[in-house]
Parts: sequence; structure tokens; C-alpha cells
Amino acid sequence: MSQRKPIDVYLKPAGGWDALKSSWHALHEQQVVMKGASTLLRTNQPAGFDCPGCAWPDRNKHSTFEFCENGVKAVANEATSKRVTREFFAAHTVAELAQHDDHFLEAQGRLTEPMQYDADSDRYVPIGWDAAFATIATALNALASPDEAIFYTSGRASNEAAFLYQLFVREYGTNNLPDCSNMCHEPSGVALTEQFGSGKGSVLLEDFELAEAIFIFGQNPGTNHPRMLGELREAAKRGCRIVAFNPLRERGLERFANPQVPADMLPGGQGVRIASDYFQPRIGGDLAVAMALAKVVVERDAVDREFIAAHTRGFDAFAASVRAARWDELERESGLTRAQLEHAAQIYIDSNASILCWGMGITQHHRSVATIQMLGNLLLLRGNVGKPGAGPCPVRGHSNVQGDRTMGIYEKPTDAFLDSLGAEFGFAPPRAHGFDTLDAIAAMRDGRGKVFFALGGNFATATPDTAQTQAALRNCELTVHVSTKLNRSHLVHGRSALILPCLGRTEIDLQAAGPQAVTVEDSMSMVHLSAGMNAPASEMLLSEPAIVARLAAATLPRSRTPWLALVEDYDRIRDRIARVVDGFEGFNQRVRTAGGFHLHHPNRERAFPTRDAAAQFFVHPLAAATGMDAALLTLMTVRSHDQYNTTVYGFDDRYRGVHGLRRVCFISREDLQRHGFADGELVDIVSVWNEGGRVQEREVHGFRLVEYDIPAGCLAAYFPETNPLVPLESYAERARTPASKSIPVRLRKAAAP
Repeated sequence: MSQRKPIDVYLKPAGGWDALKSSWHALHEQQVVMKGASTLLRTNQPAGFDCPGCAWPDRNKHSTFEFCENGVKAVANEATSKRVTREFFAAHTVAELAQHDDHFLEAQGRLTEPMQYDADSDRYVPIGWDAAFATIATALNALASPDEAIFYTSGRASNEAAFLYQLFVREYGTNNLPDCSNMCHEPSGVALTEQFGSGKGSVLLEDFELAEAIFIFGQNPGTNHPRMLGELREAAKRGCRIVAFNPLRERGLERFANPQVPADMLPGGQGVRIASDYFQPRIGGDLAVAMALAKVVVERDAVDREFIAAHTRGFDAFAASVRAARWDELERESGLTRAQLEHAAQIYIDSNASILCWGMGITQHHRSVATIQMLGNLLLLRGNVGKPGAGPCPVRGHSNVQGDRTMGIYEKPTDAFLDSLGAEFGFAPPRAHGFDTLDAIAAMRDGRGKVFFALGGNFATATPDTAQTQAALRNCELTVHVSTKLNRSHLVHGRSALILPCLGRTEIDLQAAGPQAVTVEDSMSMVHLSAGMNAPASEMLLSEPAIVARLAAATLPRSRTPWLALVEDYDRIRDRIARVVDGFEGFNQRVRTAGGFHLHHPNRERAFPTRDAAAQFFVHPLAAATGMDAALLTLMTVRSHDQYNTTVYGFDDRYRGVHGLRRVCFISREDLQRHGFADGELVDIVSVWNEGGRVQEREVHGFRLVEYDIPAGCLAAYFPETNPLVPLESYAERARTPASKSIPVRLRKAAAP
């Protein structure tokens, strides 16, 4: 834990020497300084492995160093020398472990063998692989219906593992395939599919070299996608305007010193200014921001009429709606002035090629789909789709979350995909839609979901409404987690529980045909190989594809799928993918080219496979004024710089100046004064949810107030500590992503300890 002052404003650029120091500390803490250093040299390299962190794409022109500070933390934590053995579990009951925080659990090291929960001793005890698979198969085959089983997927799973997993689940007889997309970028997929005919962004890395303006909405790349800062740095240096919209002042969007550029590392250097313009809308104000920008473009007649006529539908109705929008309402809803909004709009008008990026600051709101489609409207107005240096760029988080969805991890599969899958493997896939993540929690809570299987992830911690989620998991007959490290979900278990340890990305995957490589798809639809280079943490680990195949063979003895033969050589899995999934023809040959291959995106050619073969303008009016209680504030959850998703590496949030603390709440000076609090005071946070006239309240306790540059009426605090405040019923319209970035709350003085 840091010895610095708990709150210490950070004035240096992001990156720089502090990033190098933090990277060295991560390697040292995991006792892998030499091993970790050599491993990092293979990170994101053509003959190496894909970083287990974010989904930012790799440069085909590889340098020696293709990793960032948070990538170092991810690699170091996976390559750690620390081990969680049977002796560890013998020494600790589950009740004892549950008293520790998430950082402690992560810090214990790599899991080494399959473990089964023993209720009599309240401990996990060893179990052989065959016995583990037999236990799961027996439980699954005893269910009254396959729909009583739930199969969750983390975004870290490879394409090969994900494809086999969804195949097994559908042969078993259900589409209950919730995944982490349900909790992050589901609104992006829904919005873009309706508007452009594809749920993916159309931008490639080379577009960042050509853009004249880059607009960033609700994203903090300095912590969540640090390698993106390298692209933004180069764009800023050549004169590209970078316009940031974020309620919080984030250091990575202000200045960045690239540790790989000697000039940036000179004493006293301030790096490169990233955002040419930085706007701080109120939380949830992005729909009004996008509408205001579109209003200015329309009213100044700066639209690309030729593009609109040739490639879009619905322009006239949309133009009328933004002309009718009132500036007082746009200012109130956005939290920005008309002058600020018109200034940002003029930057957009002056640019001949603009990229619009967004992250979970956009997707985890009630009106996320509408907001993304308003950003899409803005792109269409000036023809910024299907031309160099322009387009939509949803920046996804986990390493292969986009690839998992491409492989069929989806509770609402298309008939075309199911037809292709069934024809290839000789069975009739189920057609009824399955449970998404929120449905899955409700089903387990209500007794309709009895077996929960998770391919990666930390479901108990990542999900909203923590009390209900954990009660739901405990209500299961069996919970199973495929994992590399100990986490909270292993301690919040069903009546029976198993932990199945798997290989990590950095490790050699040896099968019958020799060492294997898997594939991943990044945030820009590039598909490439990933092959580990370290010896496995334990000789008892299995790869994720092998775990799925052996489970399927045990559960489905009459299956016509040659499960065990497929995992002898992953080329066999890829050959099957090539015959089922559009865009993967010649998969094995194409993925072995330098840098892999790009999945065809029709929007790049200005083709829009919507219902009428055109991109759609959508009208989305602002919400009517609600008359919300003036005492309520709006809280958004954020990551600290020392965590990745639910994995907490440490207790510092360097760029926000927080050291040794996690239970903090960022608040403006104006709100401190208005609500009668002092900087540093401890408070409880109470969320207020009104559903049909019935008010629900949820509480978290003992948060330290930190005065910060954030708009009045807005708060920010870390997840997962604030996940208990988000009701299951509070989610994005039509996409059902938890509304974790727009939580109505009130503060009260913390009770004396």
C-alpha cells in the first residue's frame, strides 16, 4: 500500500516515469521481474500472445514494446510465481476467505487443481478432472429442462473456446448464454445494428492517422485503454482536433508522456496535450450534447446532402426534430452552455473526416441506445461513415468480448446462425431466446435457474444489485467457475460448487498435435493468433477449449460432435468455425498472415444491410423534466487506475490523486457546500429507485468525500464497491445493460463506528 498522502492532486502527464515505476512494482510484487520482463516482450507480438487486458487493436508494424502499464499488471498477475494450492484451501474455510477483500483474493496467486466445495468442513477440497466433469454432467442431465441451466461467458475466452462452448450449450438444449456484453456494450450492438446494419464499429487504426477530428464520449483511455493514448498522441501532434466529453477531468485525456518516446521522458517534460477541447457535461447529458451538435450542423446547412440522399433514410423527420429542439432544454440536459456546444459543433463542421469514440460512460445509462443512435445521426449528417479517417468507434473492454459474440455467445441468436450451426453439426438447435445476465440473476433468485456455469469472469462481483445477485447464486444447486485466480464468485456458491483451473494467455497450450494457438478479435474486428510461451502454472491445468470439450463429452454421450478430437488440434475447430460463421472462410490460412485479418465490415464500403439497405436517421426526443428531488445527486461508477474490471491490483488511483483508498466518493465543491459536507468527511451513499410508485433504497457505507473537478449534482465512486446501489430493474432501454452510470442517490453522514 502506498505511503503517500491519501489524497494528493496529480499534475504530471499520464504515462511517463510513474507508469514505468508502477510497471516495475507490479513485476516485483508478483516475484516475476525477469520472467515477467521476457514475457512482456512477447505481448501483442506476431509470434506471441494477446494481452489478457483490453481489446485495443495491435499495430501491424510491431515494435519491441507493445504493452502499456495496465497490460504489465495483467501479465504480471497471470505470470505470478504465487500459487493457491490444496494446502491453502485446507488452511482456510470459505467463511474465513469471504472476510477478505478482493485485492487479497487476487494476490494469493494462480489456482493449481480442480476443487470441490465440502459443506461439512466449509472448505474446498481436491477433486480429479474426470470426477469433476461427471459431477457437472450428472447435475445437468438431472434437470427437468435444459433451460434450468445458465452458461455465462467472460470476454477473455478465445474464439475457439467460445465456439465450442456455445455449440455444447445449444446441443445440450438451451440458449441461456448470458455474457459480459450484457453488462457493457450491449447498447452499442443494438443501436448500431438498427442504424447501420452491423453491431460493430467500422473504424480501423489507420483511420486515426487520417482523422481531422476525434470526439471521445464517456471514455477514460488513460486507465481503461492506455495503448489508445499512443494513437491520440500522434493524432494531436499532427494537428488533429481531439474533443473530449467527460464529467470527470481525466488526466489521460489532458496530457500523455509516452514511455517509449525518449523526448517525452526528459526531465521536466510535460508530454503531449491530448484534448484540444475538454467539455464536462452532467452525467447522462450526452444525448443532449449529440442532439445539440446535430442541431448546429443542420441549422448551419453543413450536411452532406449527396451522401444523405444516396445512403440514408429518415433525414427530413430527424432534421425537423433537431430544429425544434429548444436551446434552454439542451443546455439544462447537457449541463453545457450554448456557446460550448456551438464551439464543439463548429469543430465537427470544420473537419472533413471525424471519428466518434465512446465507452461505458455512454452505454450504462437508461437511454444508452438513443444516445448512440444520436451519435450515429451526427456521423451521417456529414457522411462520416465509409470514408478514410471517419466512423463510429465503440471502444470495448475485455480482450475478446467482441469475438465471443461473433462466435455465437448470445442469448438471442439469429435463425441464419442456428441454421448454419445445425447443418454443420447435425442437430436441431433450440430457437427460443435464452436469459441475458439480468434474466439469469432473476431466474436463479426465483428457483428457475438451478445450475450456473461460468467460463471465466467474476459474476458475483461484476453484476449489479449485489445482494440479490449473491442470494441468487447461493440459491443454485450447483455453481461452477472456470478461472485462473481466486475471486469472490468462488466464495458465493451454490449448495454444491466446483472451481476448474485453466491455462492463462501467457502459457503454453500443449495438445496431442503439439503446442496450440488460439485466436481473438479486437475492438476493430481484426482477428489474430495468440500463443503463450510460459510453462503452465501447474501440470493439472487444462485449456478452456479442453475443459469445454471434456464437459461436452461427459454430458452428451450421444452427440455426433467429435469433441475430444477437435481439441487435439485447434485447426480442426477453426475449420468448423469457417463453415459456420460468416466472414471466416479460409480461417486457418488467413489468420496465419502477418497481423491476422480484418473481418469484412460493409459500412466501410458504404453498404448498410438494414431492412431497406440504407443507414437510418432516428428521432429521439429529450426526456421530459422529471421534477427529481433536489436533494438527490447522480452517481456514476468508475474504475480506479489500479484495477481491471473487477480485478483489484492495488489501492492507488494515481491520476485522480487517491492513494491507499477505494471507498471514496468524488464530489464538487459546490455540492459539498450545498449539502453541508466537508472534504474528507465520511458518508453513506443511499440509492433511491422509484418503480411504479414503490420506492426502494439501497445503501453502502463509509465512503470518504473527495473534492474533485466534476459538475455540480454529479458524483463518482469505484465499482464493485458501489454495485449494491444498482437495482436489477435499472437498465438501458432495449439493451438491458445495468444503468451503473446514472444512479440517483443521496448522501448522509456516516454513523460513528
